[in-house]
Amino acid sequence: MKSLSYGLALTRLVQIVLAAEPSRPRGVGPDHAKFYKSTDLFTCISNPSITLAPSQINDDYCDCPDGSDEPGTSACSYLSDLSPSYASDLASDNASRSIALPGFYCKNKGHQPSYVPFLSVNDGVCDYDLCCDGSDEWAHLGGIKCEDRCKEIGKEWRKNDELRKKSLGAASKKRKELVAEAGRLRKQVEDRIQSLEAEIQGSALKVKSLETALADAERQERGKVVRSTGKGSKLGSLIQTAKDRIEELRESLMEIREQRDTGKSRLAELEGILSTFQAEYNPNFNDEGVKRAVRSWEEYAARDRPAIGNDAQDRDLDEIAKPDSETGIINWSDWEEGEESDVDVLYKIEEYLPVAVRGWVDQRLRDLRILLVENGVIAATPASGEESKTLTDARDALKAAQDSESNLRNELTGHKDDLAKDYGSNDVFRALKGRCISKDSGEYNYELCWLEKTTQKSKKGGSHTGMGNFVRVDSVTVDDDLPPDGKGLGSGVRVALRYENGQHCWNGPNRSTLVVLACAEQDEVWKITEEE
Repeated sequence: MKSLSYGLALTRLVQIVLAAEPSRPRGVGPDHAKFYKSTDLFTCISNPSITLAPSQINDDYCDCPDGSDEPGTSACSYLSDLSPSYASDLASDNASRSIALPGFYCKNKGHQPSYVPFLSVNDGVCDYDLCCDGSDEWAHLGGIKCEDRCKEIGKEWRKNDELRKKSLGAASKKRKELVAEAGRLRKQVEDRIQSLEAEIQGSALKVKSLETALADAERQERGKVVRSTGKGSKLGSLIQTAKDRIEELRESLMEIREQRDTGKSRLAELEGILSTFQAEYNPNFNDEGVKRAVRSWEEYAARDRPAIGNDAQDRDLDEIAKPDSETGIINWSDWEEGEESDVDVLYKIEEYLPVAVRGWVDQRLRDLRILLVENGVIAATPASGEESKTLTDARDALKAAQDSESNLRNELTGHKDDLAKDYGSNDVFRALKGRCISKDSGEYNYELCWLEKTTQKSKKGGSHTGMGNFVRVDSVTVDDDLPPDGKGLGSGVRVALRYENGQHCWNGPNRSTLVVLACAEQDEVWKITEEE
């Protein structure tokens, strides 16, 4: 029994409180109800110095400079700094003429409350997308009556909202996976950088060691006493040059003769064709082109033409083209045999020495020669065109080590640059780099490759058009519709990817692409807009 009494008392208390709360004027939302509590007078929200009688609220006349006295009509829908001054404005030179309220408040019971622009109040249109209860058309102008559809609209909205929440939950899970993958990839790059730095240190030591080895090999090479080949003298070089030049001229002569014979054969063939044409053509056939060609051939055939080559000339050419070894005119071997040099004599003296003594003499001779060369007493051994295998191997080993170190340093620079790049929040786009998605858009297919490029591909074939190369991660402010399926940008700040420096437009700048992103479960392109 006591429980029931308490329940009744609580109910009465609620009723008393509700009765004490004055009803809000039409069009006023709960956030602004505090400005309309007084039953004695109304103070303009942005202009407290201006007070009105409660009867002036929603009287379809704009008394407040900020329009706060007309929350339920469209009387103040066009307020701006350019609007004419009202009598009430004269009380304050600094009166605010910016609308103080966000719009006409629709309760939308069974759905979500919303504000409708004042311009849409009593305009004869049922704005169910914002005001599903139809309260914005309370005056029923033109006999229009907007029924309350909040129940069915709210039911459909909640259904779609549930799907959106489910999709966003899956998208959030997918993003966490991408962030984890991006972290793993970044860790790989960081580990590789540490490994490369250690490899570069080892490679630098190896290069330094090989440089020392090469310097030693070159030093030994300069002091080496070599046996003369007989071909290093000026006369030997001149003989070799003359021999090579004669061989080159002989080959050129044979090639020119072959070209002459080919031309001669083709000329004879063409003359035969024209002779047959002259003999067989019908002179009664009235074709000026044919007649002109026949007359030209007759004139050509009547001319005296020198013979192209004869047997005597061919015999001379055959003789000239023979190799010197066959003609016997020049015996190159007689000229290539050089005189015995001082070094050859030295080597002959060493032949009479015991092996142990011979090695000792040779080493001492090398050391003495190196000393004399390094001090400028004698010249180094002139290059003979070939170097020792030891020196060649030392030089090749050093070059290979230097190339390896250079490649390692280039790779290190690339990885460090990669770590410095902006891959978005939590490096999330690192996990997507290089992946591509496409969108069919009528005449074209558009392809987006994350952090690489965008491409326009014509369905009629032909080459693709580069729409831009990735430049940076950016952010843009958007105001877009959010459809029931959630595949829209909505309103607010969104992450964007900028692709620039694409293929040049024939009558404008280089193409570029702005990719604005929203959270979704799958990677897909929702909409493509091409600016003119």
